[in-house]
Formats: sequence, structure tokens, C-alpha cells
Amino acid sequence: MIVLKRPIISEKSMKLAQNGLYTFEVSKKATKPVVAKEISARFNVKVLKVRIINIAGKVKTQRRVKKTYTTGGIKKALVQVKKGDKIAFFETPKEGSVLVPAEGEPIKLKEKKDILRRTKVKIEKTAIEVKPTTQRKVITGK
Repeated sequence: MIVLKRPIISEKSMKLAQNGLYTFEVSKKATKPVVAKEISARFNVKVLKVRIINIAGKVKTQRRVKKTYTTGGIKKALVQVKKGDKIAFFETPKEGSVLVPAEGEPIKLKEKKDILRRTKVKIEKTAIEVKPTTQRKVITGK
């Protein structure tokens, strides 16, 4: 049985993650001990507490057909880990940090703020010893 479906990444969950409280979407049949065991095994952290929230589905309408349907609800788990333990999904990169992917090409991250004061992450690729190619293909028709 698949216990963990996906991490829930939002502004609120990222603020909670700074205090050691991580948010996951879990299976409908998952219990607190099962979730705690799965997270400690998968992420190598010590789980202190698990809180589970059942979120009911919403009733939505189709405008063209004038019918309603119900979306499926989800089960959310808030997991508190031991102080000092971290889960990599919820880590935000710092400004000016350099990531190195599998190809070995370094990538720089820069944070900028837009008009509404929200942070945007701008990615700059800086390849070592890569020259841009300026070749044009000329197609002549007869």
C-alpha cells in the first residue's frame, strides 16, 4: 500500500517546515503509526508527532451542462520531526547558491522581487567552456 502520495508545498507549509513541521498528502487508509514509520524510513529522520486532518471534497458546478459534481477529499498529515532533522523537499535554496546537476554544468539561482513584493527565483545557467553556436541553415527552394 502506498502511504505517502506527495508533499504539500505551499506558503503555509513552507513556514511550518522552518519549525520542523512537514505536510504530506497520505492515503485515506493510513494511520498515524504507519505514517510515522514510513517517513522515518524514507527520509532518515526521527518522527516525534503526527497529526492527521481529513479534508472533505467540494461540490462544484459545470456551467454549460448545469450539473454538479463532488471532488474527492484528501487526507493530510502534519509530521513533526526531531530538532535538527530536515526533509530535503521543503528546503529553499539561498540566494546566490550554486546547484550542480548530473551533467556537471553549474546553475546559479538568484532571487528577485516582482511588483507585488513576492519573491521569484531566476535561474542563470553558467556553463564552463561552452561556446554558443551561431550556425544558420539556409534552405533554398527551386
